[in-house]
Amino acid sequence: MNIHEYQSKQLLADYGVTVPDGHPAFSVDEAVEAAETLGEAPWVVKAQIHAGGRGKAGGIKIAESQEQVREYADELLGSQLVTHQTGPEGQTVRRLYIEEGVDIANELYMSLIVDRDREGIVLMASSEGGVDIEQVADETPEKIHKRLADPQLGLAEFQARQMAFDLGLEGGSVFEAVETMRNLYDLFTDLDCSLAEINPLVVTGDGEVVALDGKINFDGNGLFRHPDIRELRDESEEDEAELEAKRHGLSYVNLDGNIGCMVNGAGLAMSTMDIIKHYGGQPANFLDVGGGADTETVATAFKIITQDPEVQGIFINIFGGIMKCDVIANGVVNAVEEVGLEVPLVVRLAGTNVEKGRAILEETELDIIPADSMADGAQQIIDVVGIDE
Repeated sequence: MNIHEYQSKQLLADYGVTVPDGHPAFSVDEAVEAAETLGEAPWVVKAQIHAGGRGKAGGIKIAESQEQVREYADELLGSQLVTHQTGPEGQTVRRLYIEEGVDIANELYMSLIVDRDREGIVLMASSEGGVDIEQVADETPEKIHKRLADPQLGLAEFQARQMAFDLGLEGGSVFEAVETMRNLYDLFTDLDCSLAEINPLVVTGDGEVVALDGKINFDGNGLFRHPDIRELRDESEEDEAELEAKRHGLSYVNLDGNIGCMVNGAGLAMSTMDIIKHYGGQPANFLDVGGGADTETVATAFKIITQDPEVQGIFINIFGGIMKCDVIANGVVNAVEEVGLEVPLVVRLAGTNVEKGRAILEETELDIIPADSMADGAQQIIDVVGIDE
């Protein structure tokens, strides 16, 4: 789960990380009011969307007067901000963050991530703050420094101190940076985060270490422990179809292809997408209905697929185990009767109650193309849909 910058900044402040003073705003008047509350100019007007690259896309403005705050707020609110992370369609700006200006002497990068190869939490930092870390890794990898935290002891003070020296910090800035790193680690572990990133982490003219931006992502599997974090979710920033799928216990991810997929089991779903790609097709989604789905769940899954205007054909690939083939067949029939079938449909059934499932499909008047195997099904749906260039 992702949250907005202003929400991340509040959590950082709660854990003792220094952040600039700021206020969220949902209207132009609220933005001007926030600037008045903060005091003297300059103020920073920041678009709040779940994507990086806002500055380069024009989503961060420096205002020297309240008139400029009003102008920038009016320009940003309701606009479609396109960054390298949003895709060409962009994201709608529905809220802003008005923040006090900071005297920046130096910009750094800092984050905590889960490194699955090293099986631990890694502190990653660079002297090249304010730019995409991927760019730094590609062009100057020697400027990225890492420290693996001990799972029992956490991030040790000496590790944080070494990192501060790696970043070229001196004097009191070293101690402030060490405190920032250890506080960030506490936040990361306490709240079940998957990412905690500060970019840039700045050193001011007075040597103060300040988090000028904040991005925190949470492991969805740990959210049951944090009802207060769940309340920070902004569903308007998420894909509507993916949200609908979550409400029904479905695992769904929207993709860019034209062949809709309905499969039971994550491994089989991945294999189905692979074999579609193998034969030259492009999957439109990942959709795992799970092992315990009922007829209603299958019908819901079918509706979610058909609501995607890019879908030109559907491939249902079911291996019946806990999830029986006749249940899938009934769900498909119910869904088609309710929403209609306007694109080709290929169905491959195997496993428990496969004959019952095939009989249910054959007894209907639906125009369903049967497949004998996964490969046969992939080839057939690509044949009728064509290859999406």
